[in-house]
Amino acid sequence: MASHEEDQGGAGGDRGATQVLVLGVVAWAAMGLATSGDQRVLALTALLTAGVGLLAWRRCDWFLAAVVGLAAVCVVTGGARAAAQAADPLTGLVADGASAVVDVRVSGNGRLWAPSGTRPGLWRGSAQLVHVEARDGVWRSGASVQVRATGDLAAAWAGVPMGTTVRAAVRLGPAEPGSGLAAELRATDRPEEVAPPDPVAAAVGALRRGLVVACAGLWPEPRALVPALVVGDVTGMTTEMRDRFVVTGLTHLTAVSGANLTLLLGFLRALAVGCGLRGRWLNGVLVAGVAGFVVLCLGEPSVLRAAAMGLVGLAALGRAGRGRQGLRFLGVAMVAVVLAEPAMARSLGFALSVLATFGLLRWAGAWTALLARWMPRWCAEALAVPLAAQVATEPVVVYLSGQVSVVSVLANLVAGPMVGPATVLGLAATLLGPLPLPLALAPAWGAGWFAQGIAWTARLGEALPGAAVPWPVTPASLAVVVLGCVVLVLLAPRVLVRPWLALGIAAVVVVALARTPTPPGWPPRAWAVASCDVGQGDATLVAVAPGQAVLVDTGPDPGLLRRCLDQLGVTHVPLLLLTHLHADHVGGIPALADRGVAVVATSPGAAPAAQAGLAVALPEARLGPAAAGSAWAIGAARVEVLAAPGLARDLVAGEGESSAENDASLLLRADVGGVSILLAGDAEEGAQGRHVALGDVLDVDVLLVPHHGSGRHAPGFIAAARPEVALVSVGEGNDYGHPAARTLRSVEVTGAAVFRTDQRGAVAVARSPDGGLVVTTQR
Repeated sequence: MASHEEDQGGAGGDRGATQVLVLGVVAWAAMGLATSGDQRVLALTALLTAGVGLLAWRRCDWFLAAVVGLAAVCVVTGGARAAAQAADPLTGLVADGASAVVDVRVSGNGRLWAPSGTRPGLWRGSAQLVHVEARDGVWRSGASVQVRATGDLAAAWAGVPMGTTVRAAVRLGPAEPGSGLAAELRATDRPEEVAPPDPVAAAVGALRRGLVVACAGLWPEPRALVPALVVGDVTGMTTEMRDRFVVTGLTHLTAVSGANLTLLLGFLRALAVGCGLRGRWLNGVLVAGVAGFVVLCLGEPSVLRAAAMGLVGLAALGRAGRGRQGLRFLGVAMVAVVLAEPAMARSLGFALSVLATFGLLRWAGAWTALLARWMPRWCAEALAVPLAAQVATEPVVVYLSGQVSVVSVLANLVAGPMVGPATVLGLAATLLGPLPLPLALAPAWGAGWFAQGIAWTARLGEALPGAAVPWPVTPASLAVVVLGCVVLVLLAPRVLVRPWLALGIAAVVVVALARTPTPPGWPPRAWAVASCDVGQGDATLVAVAPGQAVLVDTGPDPGLLRRCLDQLGVTHVPLLLLTHLHADHVGGIPALADRGVAVVATSPGAAPAAQAGLAVALPEARLGPAAAGSAWAIGAARVEVLAAPGLARDLVAGEGESSAENDASLLLRADVGGVSILLAGDAEEGAQGRHVALGDVLDVDVLLVPHHGSGRHAPGFIAAARPEVALVSVGEGNDYGHPAARTLRSVEVTGAAVFRTDQRGAVAVARSPDGGLVVTTQR
């Protein structure tokens, strides 16, 4: 009888936890719909809520009535917020791209990019809008915004202490979708201090600066990674390092996330228990950890969201949070977050936090128990935790990144045990930072060793050929990902309890990591020209024979180029043409060391030092400058140099006149398999305008839009090309603003179909039997 009562209590507890979780999901969905700003969506949501409310009344279903009541509250709250936002003058100013004079309180969580080539310096940072003057009106605001400053202004904004209120002239623009921010402010003037930081902001700023100073003597990767792990300060991380963490599924470690806070709390709890703390003292340590996290991470909306999810993780670490109670806490946290900050309901960061926490609570414990039947428990937990988090968040991660990380679980398994010590030691260095420097050095160096291990894990994981599989971001392909995750969850209990089956699948994954993956439908069976997805750079292939292709430029990253060549089955590159020698066009050359490059032709303006570097990288190749009229007939293809402008004699030695070097790019035309393509490197408006005089030879089927779609273009050149297909080789989220809207308009005027590598991955073009062009994209 007692056993029966326990079962009943367990069933009731499960039902209660599920009901609270359902309430959280309903609140999330209702608030997301209500804050969409679309009156039709709001009206439909209200009608649906009313209909369900009528059903609850007829059935006398109190839980359904609670669902309806909560949904109604969210509809009213979200609708009021959306209406207020629509009526807010700031919304109209943002939509119009208006100029304004603003007072903003700078958070200090900004990043500075130094000038590079033609790219000016750039600073981006978060801030709170205080005061707006625009169009003869004055408004007060408390909206969260992002500030963007370029050129000489970047360094001035980067020097503003955290918490300082400044005044400056800006141009208003929309923020990134899903960011939860109200606007992006593009600074057009230097900041003028209005008010110094308050005492709390000054203290937090001193702590954060102290951490950076304490880490200054570390190796480059841990020097950048420790502040990111501790306080979400990613200012020191390079773009390459960030991309490496994305590929290996470790990027959540550098973000202010609930999962990251949960890992920190887990280590804090183990440390406190080891020191003999129990009960209230233990809870006090963990709550202090959450409070310190919020303060050090600047208390922004994303931080508060992470803290809420971290508190759920905190509950899950204790006895009350095991199993159903953890899901109950998660439901309460979801309701609290969306009611406190309705914009979070439409934030992808909030979605990742909720899903990761759900995965940890719902599956990690059960999967750990199954694995612990045949392996050490610590090992079982180290494997089950990242696996549960990845399965839960995979659809959103694929949507954001356009790829499936195969190496993620392995990378998290290796890096996971190092995250807690690195974060806690980094936190100790932060707290000791304001004291005499030697006191903070010891924990900073300890954190650095663990952080270096995490960085090595990311580096080694990215080096595996099958680390990530590019994946299309379409409703159908995302539905496939969701279905795959559901199937995995259903099969996991049967797989994990059987050592031979689990190890067999693990072996298959390891084998998959050793080969370059290809997404569904890629590559096409036949292709004439292909633009590789190499990030912010160019790499274009012209097919000449099975397994062979002429390559024009190599992109900036050998790994990305190698992956493209492997996927397309290109094992031999008889001819390499380099339009000019900027890093985003030649950085991938090491990937060609074993591809049989026989001839390398470069721009006649190539500097001697760069030529020498090519000779070292490809010692077997015949190297020399190309001239206008040079042509090569290789297999089925013919490639011709239409123009080779070169550099003025007094500019060659400097090697730093980037705009001049851009205009010295080779102009190439290739014809293969009934497809013609025009490539102009990074030629800008001056060179493009001169090329127009070449006449009909510019008329092609495919145009690689010059300079990644830069706004520095000559519409007449694009019109002369008259392409059916325009390819834009550009990096996702690049800092140059490529491709420029006005350049895309010039291309669209010709009637060409535009395909961008940042949106579609690699792009291949072929001539179909009926005479039309067939375009196949990687995603």
